[in-house]
Amino acid sequence: MSLMLENKQGLIAGDGSLPVKMAQYAKENGFEVVCISLANDNLSKLKKYCSKVYSCHPGEVNRIEKIIMDEQLKQVTFLGKVHKRVLLQLHKFDARARDLIQKALRLNDDQVMMMIVDEFEKAGIKVLDQTIFIKNLMIPAGVLGSVKPTTQQMDDVNYGFWLAKEMGKVDVGQSVVIKDKMVMAVEAIEGTDACIKRGAKLAKSNASIIKVSKPAQDKRFDIPAVGLRTLKTMKRYKANLLAVEANETLIVDQEKVVKYADDNNIVIMAV
Repeated sequence: MSLMLENKQGLIAGDGSLPVKMAQYAKENGFEVVCISLANDNLSKLKKYCSKVYSCHPGEVNRIEKIIMDEQLKQVTFLGKVHKRVLLQLHKFDARARDLIQKALRLNDDQVMMMIVDEFEKAGIKVLDQTIFIKNLMIPAGVLGSVKPTTQQMDDVNYGFWLAKEMGKVDVGQSVVIKDKMVMAVEAIEGTDACIKRGAKLAKSNASIIKVSKPAQDKRFDIPAVGLRTLKTMKRYKANLLAVEANETLIVDQEKVVKYADDNNIVIMAV
């Protein structure tokens, strides 16, 4: 049975363009969006498409839940980057958030998000698949730009894809940096851009970046996404191939991303 969408939708937004795109598409399709913003970089853009925008720290669980209840939101979507470093700022967390963290066996992405989803669902709040409003940003298999991969690069892509999937099984990260069938970096708490910087600096040039979904990806959170910022980080550190998983990865501003890749001789592909 297909999900019936409420006219009033909640958006819990981290940074980046994805939450803005969701709010824009939802509004264009007749939905009202109430946003709880956990970041600052996209606040002004969110205000263009959301009827209300509340600013909260990710650790203010009670306040976030109260806003959702006061606004009578029954469905919410999590979108955008909330950096894992917030888990090192426990002084900003409310007592309920600290209690949840203390109960966690591990503070990896999936464990933290599943605890939050469980708390919401206990309160009767449905957490939606992240892609419901932005399915058009998912990309099919193939080379997206005009720069084609070499045989050697494809060897690195195949190795990196396998390795990233293995890392995903234990929920360490979704991205790896490979050069000449050697692992330059594996993403951990620092995030994709910092992983690219670390690995590509070691490689010195011609590194390949591979980003995949986790083997047991929960589409309510943490769907892999790339955008212009990813490509700009690659250019800065002389990495020249980006491979993502087809039909499982979101690309924001695809036309701009592909043009930037072509202009800077970077391979961009989905496998």
